[in-house]
Amino acid sequence: MPPARKRPRAYDPARTRTAVLAQFGNVRAAVRSLTPEQLALPTRLGDWTVRELVAHVGTALTAVDRLLGEPEPARQDGRLLDWPFAIGADADAIAGTARRLAAEHPDLDAHLAEAERRFTERLDTRPGARLLPTSAGALPLADYVVTRTVELVVHTDDLNAAVPGLDVPYDRQALAAATRLLADALAVKAPGGSTEVRIPPYAVVQCVEGPRHTRGTPPNVVETDPLTWVRLATGRLAWKDALDGAKVSASGERADLGALLPLLR
Repeated sequence: MPPARKRPRAYDPARTRTAVLAQFGNVRAAVRSLTPEQLALPTRLGDWTVRELVAHVGTALTAVDRLLGEPEPARQDGRLLDWPFAIGADADAIAGTARRLAAEHPDLDAHLAEAERRFTERLDTRPGARLLPTSAGALPLADYVVTRTVELVVHTDDLNAAVPGLDVPYDRQALAAATRLLADALAVKAPGGSTEVRIPPYAVVQCVEGPRHTRGTPPNVVETDPLTWVRLATGRLAWKDALDGAKVSASGERADLGALLPLLR
């Protein structure tokens, strides 16, 4: 008899909203301190500068406003866990938009402030069940807001990597939601129960086909910290480099996740 399907993880909309705004606020505070020289620095995102990256961070919130401006789909045909695998198709358009926004908004703090205002206004006046036409299909607004934690945590890390000493903090709830969403996406990509992936203190998932573990110490275990997991899942860190740098521990013949990562492309 096959195992029962696991119920999708639930996210509290109020806590998610608070987390998104907290992480966005952390970025805004850091951006105010950036000098013109720092804004011109390169990033690890191809030919993007820090200025273009910051301009793009605003779209984490303005995407909600844009999608709410589209006609509401007739029915939900996507899942929250489809989103990580769908956004790669938008990469070229995203890069072009980042360059355009950076050119159009010399005052980056004002740009971010307007993004935050419109996001808050939209959430105040739209129900969480309202469907949005996303690249992953029609998703409820409340689910789409969860994806904003991934965008903000990932790009906070990109900013910290680009500007030495910037040290933008990570909101605990935003990091938790991003970690859990990406961990659950791994379990969707590689269904099974032979390998346990531990990302304390936020997530534990079972994945990879093979003999299912039921009790005692799992024969195949992967463990890492939340930020390392986010970097692995989004391609900021290669699996081999994480192993070589002792950023991840992996034991067992089915504990090699190298062929499954990154999840976002």
